[in-house]
Amino acid sequence: MSARSLLWRAAALLLLVLFITAPQLFAFAFRPMTTNGAPAIYNQGSLLSLTLSHLRIVFLATLASTVLALGLGIFVTRPSGREFLPLSRSLVNIGQTFPPVAVLAIAVPLVGFGEKPTFIALFLYGLLPIFENTLTGLMEVSPQTLEAAKGMGMNPRQRLFQVELPLALPVILAGIRLSVIISLGTATIGSTVAAKGLGEVIIAGLQSNNVAFVLQGGLVVALLAVLIHDGLGMVERLVAVKLGRRADEVS
Repeated sequence: MSARSLLWRAAALLLLVLFITAPQLFAFAFRPMTTNGAPAIYNQGSLLSLTLSHLRIVFLATLASTVLALGLGIFVTRPSGREFLPLSRSLVNIGQTFPPVAVLAIAVPLVGFGEKPTFIALFLYGLLPIFENTLTGLMEVSPQTLEAAKGMGMNPRQRLFQVELPLALPVILAGIRLSVIISLGTATIGSTVAAKGLGEVIIAGLQSNNVAFVLQGGLVVALLAVLIHDGLGMVERLVAVKLGRRADEVS
């Protein structure tokens, strides 16, 4: 990443922090979008608190998706689990293709309103990219490398943790990055079932016909997505370099 790109991202981070901690400083920019004396800045709660709640639910759901998808990906690439690959792929595909709104509608009667149905929807939605990237990363490890590890006397467990997973790590991290970005945007619908998050700002804007509120919620989510995407991309490149690969091989 060039110095200019780093500078732009540092400026975006500073702008984001300023906006969620002192939004009134930006009232002048949003006032032209309001009518009939409506507030220019979201005033029904703290943007900082909503942002932290939004990030918390995304983090927890991604963590749970990572644990399951990674474990499942490892299992179906072992000789004892290969026959379950088609079934596992179908299940995680269903999680991705089932609309999150429908998941919320089904989950609310079972677990009630709040964060739980949102967590379930994000968890299911985040499985596919991590699972597929885990498969890709593990299957890309060359047979010659595995044979060499076997020739050195490594048992299957040692080959997995000392050879396969380290080599597959950049690809797995790319899947986690994609899952996080998907969840950041999808989490906004959690506010329809009373989960705390930036969706509250957008919904408040839609209900009061206040474009400024809608834009504020959307901008914070978009900036978070860009910054987290770039941050995780840098982590992937660092891991790739540590593994002796070129940083530009990482997408």
